[in-house]
Amino acid sequence: MPQPDNNGPAPSYGAGQRVTVAVYASDPILRVGVVHQLRQRPEIELVDHADADYAQVSLVTVDSVDDETAALLYRLRHNSGTRTGLVVGTFASGDALQRAIECGVTAVLRRAEADQDRLLRLVLAIANGEGVLPGDLLAKLLDHVGSLQRSALDPRAVSLSTLTPREADMLRLVSEGMDTAEIARKTSYSERTVKNVLHEVITRLQLRNRTHAVGYALRNGLI
Repeated sequence: MPQPDNNGPAPSYGAGQRVTVAVYASDPILRVGVVHQLRQRPEIELVDHADADYAQVSLVTVDSVDDETAALLYRLRHNSGTRTGLVVGTFASGDALQRAIECGVTAVLRRAEADQDRLLRLVLAIANGEGVLPGDLLAKLLDHVGSLQRSALDPRAVSLSTLTPREADMLRLVSEGMDTAEIARKTSYSERTVKNVLHEVITRLQLRNRTHAVGYALRNGLI
């Protein structure tokens, strides 16, 4: 469980060592702002997107955690060589916060508080394997998890819809950025079958599109 951010001194990553960081953002302006802050610090080595999979820290900057953000975080979670931090404008609910944690986020910083020093502390903490979560967000997360546990004990609670193994596999591939043709080659099904399976999931669960379906499946622990 991440620990509250006490705004103490930046943790020591190691004398003479630089932390490699890949920056992801929901729009170019956000990315430029974060890159500008971190580029000035000698402890940080920024990597471009071509080498992003080899970065020690992936820093994702967004307004909020939507389905597209969740899909990105899920993909990053499966890269064992990198740890992920989130700089976020707001969490609409405890569910959104839990969703980010379940997708592999180990540290969170509010965008309004993301000055150069706090960004550096965040990155170095992530590199050292530490969790960072502001105290009020930690309280919100605990309240939300407690609420879910109480609901699970309620026999009247509605159970989650489930996915077949084939549906789950195809949604995992969608979350990795594959299109219909790529999924068909990977699974040895026809493109028509892939389209039909994904359409069935979207229709049955009353979702909007593939991205929404991936977000729903991640949020409910179905993939």
